[in-house]
Amino acid sequence: MAVAAGAGGAVRDRLVALPGVYRPQADSRLLEAAVAREDIGPGRSVLDIGTGTGVVALRAAESGADVTAVDASWAAVLAAWLNARLRRLPVKVRHGDFAVRAGRGPRYDFVLANPPYVPSPDAALPVRGERRAWDAGGDGRAVIDPICAAAPALLRPGGVLLMVHSAMCDSERTLAMLARGGISARVEARRRIGWGPVLRGRRAWLTEKGFAAPGEDREELVVIRGRYA
Repeated sequence: MAVAAGAGGAVRDRLVALPGVYRPQADSRLLEAAVAREDIGPGRSVLDIGTGTGVVALRAAESGADVTAVDASWAAVLAAWLNARLRRLPVKVRHGDFAVRAGRGPRYDFVLANPPYVPSPDAALPVRGERRAWDAGGDGRAVIDPICAAAPALLRPGGVLLMVHSAMCDSERTLAMLARGGISARVEARRRIGWGPVLRGRRAWLTEKGFAAPGEDREELVVIRGRYA
């Protein structure tokens, strides 16, 4: 069992991070900062999609919100559950596909998401292993697009979606998809970071496919904020 540094309040404590579970990184911190700017507190309901270690769900739960965290990985579910219990935060952690919940369960005041978004030469999504935390098909949108499609059925009227992903995956497409579902959206925050080992290992392929310019070694992360009418 490994631990990873979190960010923000009590969540800065070290987090349980099981093998294959995405550890909080720059995208997690960017999303967490966006969450901190929202009116999340007692009486608010929150769904955290792809919770990983639970770092963003824990931030929301610290404010007193009613938080449900979901992940398709059993290892992530266990890690998030352990992290919530260690902090005595009443986060409900569920295993499964968020899209199945859309239209079949409660609606939420806030939907948070840090989905896999790295374009991959392998169009098929991995079903196990650490690549499951970042590989997202040939255009990096294999999970982003279903979130955009499901968001109107997951949000209450006036509810807010906060989702982080790489600008490499086409932020304008995300905004357009959300708009078609009745969600008014914008880019809430941006941050440029150096490429990590996954992108560096795919440099030739990313350049060939037009995701990156020759010699490029930094990517822009964006937080999309959408409000459901």
